[in-house]
Amino acid sequence: MTAPALTRGFEVVIGLETHAQLSTASKIFSGASTHFGAPPNSQACAVDLALPGTLPVMNRGAVERAICFGLAVQAKVAPLSIFARKNYFYPDLPKGYQISQYETPVVQGGRIEFVLDGQPSAVRLTRAHLEEDAGKSLHEAFADATGIDLNRAGTPLLEIVSEPDMRSSAEAVEYAKALHTLVVWLGVCDGNMQEGSFRCDANVSVRRPGAELGTRREIKNLNSFRFLQQAIDFEVQWQIDRLEDGLPIEQATVLFNADSGETRAMRSKEDAHDYRYFPDPDLPPLLIDSAWVERVRAAMPELPAAMAQRFQRDDGLAADAALLMTQSRVFARYYEALRDACGAPRQAANWLMGEVARRLNAEGRVLDADVLPPSTLAALIRRVQDGTLSHNGARQVLDAVWPQGASATAADIDARLEALGLRQMDDSDALQAIVTAVVGANPKSVEEFRAGKDKAFNALVGQVMKASKGKANPAQAAEFLRRHLALG
Repeated sequence: MTAPALTRGFEVVIGLETHAQLSTASKIFSGASTHFGAPPNSQACAVDLALPGTLPVMNRGAVERAICFGLAVQAKVAPLSIFARKNYFYPDLPKGYQISQYETPVVQGGRIEFVLDGQPSAVRLTRAHLEEDAGKSLHEAFADATGIDLNRAGTPLLEIVSEPDMRSSAEAVEYAKALHTLVVWLGVCDGNMQEGSFRCDANVSVRRPGAELGTRREIKNLNSFRFLQQAIDFEVQWQIDRLEDGLPIEQATVLFNADSGETRAMRSKEDAHDYRYFPDPDLPPLLIDSAWVERVRAAMPELPAAMAQRFQRDDGLAADAALLMTQSRVFARYYEALRDACGAPRQAANWLMGEVARRLNAEGRVLDADVLPPSTLAALIRRVQDGTLSHNGARQVLDAVWPQGASATAADIDARLEALGLRQMDDSDALQAIVTAVVGANPKSVEEFRAGKDKAFNALVGQVMKASKGKANPAQAAEFLRRHLALG
């Protein structure tokens, strides 16, 4: 492992705690819905409100999602784990405590692998534990009061805690993106950061190389990768400024202001003993036998790393292309459908990485159901393969059919290429006549080519393409031109 880059002579140390909302239809200890966007307090039942006499009942689906995650990150799935009460008072926590896991979590250890600056990297996981979410305090809608919405109270969370292995904001972002990709790929979380389904807390400290870990400050509730990077970068500079001025760093929980790009202290950071953890008397230990684990394993999808290796081995894709094809399950399924329809894996990957990605990026979109069907794009690729279209002509046809989205068909590809007059010449005699005319009209370029200047040959090919109004097959034009020059 190479030595980490230093920031003004300090080493940065980062660990992330990520809350992934599990994709169950009901809450972790009650039957209330987890649907997002309902009117305030319309999805809070008696258990969520902590009414007297109510008891929690464990959601089996939440446990299975935790098992699935544990298997995917090569962690130990604990055969016995304990739920605990984390005691603190906050207005949106009706019980006065949060049900979580402390000493014995359901997932122990593991690692997240990703690519950083073109090199394979990994971050170790400490644990992943099940817990319930709190409600939400509403400030904006009230002039001199705070509202409480308990719809989120009891929503199932998997809190994924990393070791402090990261040494830059860029590394933290790549780790978070890899983790996000994985939980969405597995289907255990929808990954919607705007709705709070995936949010990170960043523990940040700095130290001189070789020194003990510095005092950390925890930046709470970062719900975008851009904010995560900005918040860490600001916090690092703030801590270094303090230390260089001879001032101490005090352990604290801080918030990030996206408008100002600054972090500010919210409260002093609590330690575990401040929460007075103790086993929840209303919930028995969670027992997971090996048969349950194996049933979950059998139902898991192929993991992205394994799929990328398969694409390299079976389809002949380069490592970076295979990685891009597995950036999401939607993308991977589209690639496989396109590959099978056109019969050309590398061309399929190249079109997705090039022309399709360029258009999606320009529109701020991801690959979704509104994009051209794979069969339609495959028809375009086949027209390039059989010489009907040049690559440039194919781009023009794609521009023409792209706005049609999911309604575009293979017939539309053929109709557009004919309407635009982009069909390549298949008349050898006509092409030979154009080549003869171009050679006769450009004696200087011919002389330069014969003097060994390759650029002159490319210029002649360009003249042939211009004379044919782009309809000549570039490879065929080059072949005819070389043959004509050789004879001359």
